[in-house]
Amino acid sequence: MGKAEDCERTIQTAKEKFGQLDYLVLNHLGSSLPNTMEKVLSGTPWDEDPDVDYFVDFLNVNLVSYVRLASLALPLLKESNGHIVVISSLSGKVPLPTVSYYSSAKFGLDGFFSSLRVELMKAQQDVSVTLVVLGIIKTQGVMDYLKHEAFLKAAVPVNETALAIIRGGATRAREVYQPFYTWPFATLRALWPGVLDNIAVDVDK
Repeated sequence: MGKAEDCERTIQTAKEKFGQLDYLVLNHLGSSLPNTMEKVLSGTPWDEDPDVDYFVDFLNVNLVSYVRLASLALPLLKESNGHIVVISSLSGKVPLPTVSYYSSAKFGLDGFFSSLRVELMKAQQDVSVTLVVLGIIKTQGVMDYLKHEAFLKAAVPVNETALAIIRGGATRAREVYQPFYTWPFATLRALWPGVLDNIAVDVDK
């Protein structure tokens, strides 16, 4: 997804195979560079390893490609009154230490797709945009890297999460929070950002 031509081929293939497009679910994480998960979850503060080249590549794959895919799909989605479902994270609502790459991409998704939602509403285009705010999900990749017992207990099953995503897209929900604890944290950040900053400082202790 880091290459424009691959994004174009993805949407064109969907059009040729199905003849139309009802849902665009954007849910990929990666980098053109090796060791993506190790880099993202290394726990290294930005000022100790300010790898700007990796940062640019990470945003290209995990933010720019989302925007590119949605832009390419919009004509088809307008025809079908379709749905865009964007998989984001609590790290895109609440800044946390040592995940600067990931958090930057997820905050960017919120900014772009929330603006796109309003633009579509203003233009009276019946295309819904659902932002899915995820907490810790029990994927194998996440479980391999999580060591903190509290984080492991907070993880929720993949099948429950998939159903929440499907339900949110089908009902044209504005936002979906999964699991339950993501919503109060996001709300607290909006109301009392200083309190959340102090909580985030202690998150690794």
